[in-house]
Amino acid sequence: MSEETKKTEQTATAPEAQSTAVKEKPAPSGKAPGREFGRPGGRNPRDGGQRKGHQDRREDDGIMEKVLFINRCAKVVKGGRRFSFSALVVVGDGQGKVGIGFGKANEVAESIRKANDLGRKVMESVNLENTTIPHEVIGEFGGSRVLMRPAAPGTGLIAGGGVRAVAEAAGVKDLLAKSLGSSNPSNVAKAALEGLKQLAHKEEILQARGK
Repeated sequence: MSEETKKTEQTATAPEAQSTAVKEKPAPSGKAPGREFGRPGGRNPRDGGQRKGHQDRREDDGIMEKVLFINRCAKVVKGGRRFSFSALVVVGDGQGKVGIGFGKANEVAESIRKANDLGRKVMESVNLENTTIPHEVIGEFGGSRVLMRPAAPGTGLIAGGGVRAVAEAAGVKDLLAKSLGSSNPSNVAKAALEGLKQLAHKEEILQARGK
């Protein structure tokens, strides 16, 4: 076979090889290298490992559970980093009994369970008047101060953060509240609970005064 015939055959097979290579090339995914197998729903490591918000759940026995705050702590050890979690939970029956629990564990679910168990043990009764509170009160705990005022039926809960969670768990439906001090979730919730514990009905106050 002559050299001209060999060159012609090579020229004819070259486009076929290129078309095959183009077909076998995978389509671009549009993702940066190393992102294809990233953990879905992962959290930004710069957020400090803190989660805020209310995760409501009602148990079979009628106890309401509200997760206020979840914190992640990283301890640097020889083999890397070891994580632990802490949870702040408000529990209540919606009928005048409420408690706050704090739990720590190596897993989120376990920390919530510990906080829930502790909150059930320390539940306290508070005095309510229909769907609101009997009178104005200021609760204090640490650097947090919470002002709470009774509201007319249909007003709703005008409160935020831990105050709303504590009021809902206690069964308050109409309330005006304002946080006046530190915004620490734990202290705000405990200040709201301290304020609810100060509530008393009119008859109780008159009886204490001897009238």
